[in-house]
Amino acid sequence: MERVYKSHSCVYVSPMWTAVKILGLFALCYAAVAVWVFFSQRKLLYMPRAELTATPKQIGLAYEDIRLTNRLGTWIHGWWLPADAPRFTLLFSHGNGGNLSHRLESLRIFHDLGLSVLIYDYSGYGQSQGEPGEEATRADARAAWDWLVREQGTDPRTIVLFGRSLGGAVTARLARELAETDTPPAGLILESTFTSVPDMGAYIYPWLPVRLLSRYQYDSATELAGLPLPALFLHSPDDDVVPYALGRRLHDNYLGPKTFLELQGDHNSGFLLTGRRYSDGLNRFLDGLGE
Repeated sequence: MERVYKSHSCVYVSPMWTAVKILGLFALCYAAVAVWVFFSQRKLLYMPRAELTATPKQIGLAYEDIRLTNRLGTWIHGWWLPADAPRFTLLFSHGNGGNLSHRLESLRIFHDLGLSVLIYDYSGYGQSQGEPGEEATRADARAAWDWLVREQGTDPRTIVLFGRSLGGAVTARLARELAETDTPPAGLILESTFTSVPDMGAYIYPWLPVRLLSRYQYDSATELAGLPLPALFLHSPDDDVVPYALGRRLHDNYLGPKTFLELQGDHNSGFLLTGRRYSDGLNRFLDGLGE
């Protein structure tokens, strides 16, 4: 109860009780934000678009629509872009926004590097069924790998895993799975990605107990620990979504053969703004895998 002291016509409110009220209001607001973050994580992490805005045909690339069924029984949609004489096959796991039709610039770069490419949409993205989730994205990536190896007869030693942003975490998990089944890929390319979702959250909300609130992990640092695969890490200091420090940490803690390429520009345009240096960096890495 608030303490009020009356003196003639004046009312005096104790400063202590005023402070208690302010602290109580602050605590209520803090708790409300924490609850919002907890229940909004799916929308913050996954931002799918259903409509496909373009196809590889519109940039002069031949492709095939494919449908895959993951281990959860969900069918997912992908594009298969075969090269005439591929140096490697790239399994491309994209970021958390949009769908595969928003990655045409990347598909052009990969084609010009002489790569066959399989790009797929996660569950709930584009034409893929289901809902996105940590286990679902893992199952989606494995379904894409299995299609390449079982349906296309692609030698695992000629497959390079490429993950951008959220796709980097999906790729790290797939690499761990494959290493445990003795069918490792030729190498990894991890672009503009993070160590884990809780680490990301701690950067965005440093004043919240994010590690306790996080419903998702995507713990790439743990997944990559001990892997011997050659890996290329790419990140921009000007990344406005995934902190550069997390990308550097992922690279610095990796114990396998590794290379780091510093990009220019923000999170979504870094690979484009880096220009020729980007494609040259990919090319050098691929050349190293072929030696």
